[in-house]
Amino acid sequence: MEKKLYIGGLSYNTTDTGLKDAFSQAGEVVSAAVITDKMSGRSRGFGFVEMATEEDAQKAIDMWNGKELDGRTLIVNEAKPMADRPRRTGGFDRDRGGRGGFGGGGYGGRRDY
Repeated sequence: MEKKLYIGGLSYNTTDTGLKDAFSQAGEVVSAAVITDKMSGRSRGFGFVEMATEEDAQKAIDMWNGKELDGRTLIVNEAKPMADRPRRTGGFDRDRGGRGGFGGGGYGGRRDY
């Protein structure tokens, strides 16, 4: 059964291919992805590697957790399912109408123009 790993502490220079090549030393890599910022396209410093078996995944954790890749010390552990994470808050709140409480408009009520 395939097992997904979270890889933290990645160098901004690490690529998907570099990540896959490094983790293939521990076993068969099904996929490897460095997560990038949507706006800038720059690495966010973490990624995911999917190993073919649980044994390969454990070997990869043992081999890479706390070790250096591209000049950075990695944090490697089993990825948590997205369903277990709390919902992010902040930003636009549709239920409250977004940016409320600013009132006025135009010239801010000043009459001395």
